Amino acid sequence: MSDTPQAQSSQEPTLDELIAAYQREYRDLDPQVEKVVSALGRLNRRMNVAYGRQLADLGISNAEWEVLKHLVLAGDPYRLGPGELAKRLGLTPAAMTHRIDRMAGEGLVTRDRDENNRVRVIVELTDEGRSKWQEAMRMATGFEADLLQDLSSDERGVLGELLTRLLRRVEHAQPDAGGRLTDLD
Repeated sequence: MSDTPQAQSSQEPTLDELIAAYQREYRDLDPQVEKVVSALGRLNRRMNVAYGRQLADLGISNAEWEVLKHLVLAGDPYRLGPGELAKRLGLTPAAMTHRIDRMAGEGLVTRDRDENNRVRVIVELTDEGRSKWQEAMRMATGFEADLLQDLSSDERGVLGELLTRLLRRVEHAQPDAGGRLTDLD
């Protein structure tokens, strides 16, 4: 693509261009801070798009991936109640029911009554759901290795520690921000 003004106007500005525009309008801006925050935001958006494309190739949505992930995190036998799933995902019970209905129809999970408490429902990962989760992990692992290929092992370790420190600060300042602000379904 040429560097004409028209071609450039359709492209996202570089981080330096973004920061220069911000500084023009807000003189108290710390360019180092803004570069870090803007780069993290842009990286997060692009990674989410890449992961979304991988999941779409597998025939599952990000919302379904989240359910599969939490069932796997629960450990063998990969079962949770819908209320617990809703809580972990920051969803309303109605949104969780809708998601489970759709996933059960796709063969990713089953929903059965608890043998010990017939009132309680249990959502369990199926072999198909576990297979989709494993394939998504395989694809993500390749993407992530490619993403970090230009960093040495030491640099990866330092970056991981620095990002963890930032995450802890945000989690301390916004302890209730781990869930969703709105349902994804």
